[in-house]
Amino acid sequence: MPKRSSKTLDPMKNALRVVEAATGGALHPKPRKPRKNPHAVALGRKGGLKGGAARAANLTAEQRSHIAQAAARARWGKK
Repeated sequence: MPKRSSKTLDPMKNALRVVEAATGGALHPKPRKPRKNPHAVALGRKGGLKGGAARAANLTAEQRSHIAQAAARARWGKK
């Protein structure tokens, strides 16, 4: 059985592909993603890095055990 072509049958897309191949460049360059503010990234990372450790430090042994049991039930209860 012959393999099917993965190219689209849309004539507009095909025409654009032919023109881009003939001219050697893209007619519609892809838009760039907006860059993130490095200061905002640093602030978010600063708060995010200490979140889990601070929460774990405030839990009692009984609370940690309860959370671990709930996680185990969720993990192994699916089968």
